[in-house]
Amino acid sequence: MKRNICLQLVAILAFCFAACGTEGRNASVATESDVNRESAAVPAEESNAENTAEAKASNANILIAYFSVPEDVDTDGVEAIAGASIVVKEGEKLGSTEYVAKLIQQTVGGDLFRIETQEPYPLDHEPLVDQAADEQDAGLRPKLAAHVEDFDKYEYVFLGFPNWWGDMPQPLYTFLEEYDFGAKTIIPFITHGGSGASRTVDTISRLQPGALMMENELVLSRNDVAESEETIVNWAQGLGINARAELSEGSEGGTVLTATADGMI
Repeated sequence: MKRNICLQLVAILAFCFAACGTEGRNASVATESDVNRESAAVPAEESNAENTAEAKASNANILIAYFSVPEDVDTDGVEAIAGASIVVKEGEKLGSTEYVAKLIQQTVGGDLFRIETQEPYPLDHEPLVDQAADEQDAGLRPKLAAHVEDFDKYEYVFLGFPNWWGDMPQPLYTFLEEYDFGAKTIIPFITHGGSGASRTVDTISRLQPGALMMENELVLSRNDVAESEETIVNWAQGLGINARAELSEGSEGGTVLTATADGMI
């Protein structure tokens, strides 16, 4: 009798241990399955997209607007020169102010906007300087071919242009009168053929009296632009403005928003 009771107790205990083991294994599998489902709910593509959005947002407070008209000159066989209005680097011809603008973007990030007119300027030197003088005498406001979208989001505006006849090119007047800069900070960079900045910085302050004007504007002779990469980069870094996200080596921050004779006088 006692033996039968003992056998029954052993059977009951064996059954209980087996049931507990099964529940433990099932619980383990269920937990792993839940983790897999949670991981699948956030695909890698979405995570990358969020990172990309954050990178773009970090560039959204800087605008680099520039006007540049690279003259039509023969550059065959030339690797790096500064002409009346151009810089040639590694076979690419750029307006001298355009070249400075792109170096600034590479240094601090931001969005690049090229100020262009609906009626293109002549690319030969003499007709170009004559037209610039006529427009200045008449106080013209040439119509622009493109406009900055969502201008209000920018906190800093780098403004680049060549000195034409001791003043800004007339399209710069159009640009400055088109937008309300409010309390934005304007940072001029100017190329010239011997006249420096003239009174262009004062003119910008008059046209946008509410804006903050960065005092240490960049002023470069057109003859020095091609060899001024270090100067431009050091100047831009010294402003203490950096909108760049973490980017791979050699990549550029920001975007190009649009669709330019530099340093004439």
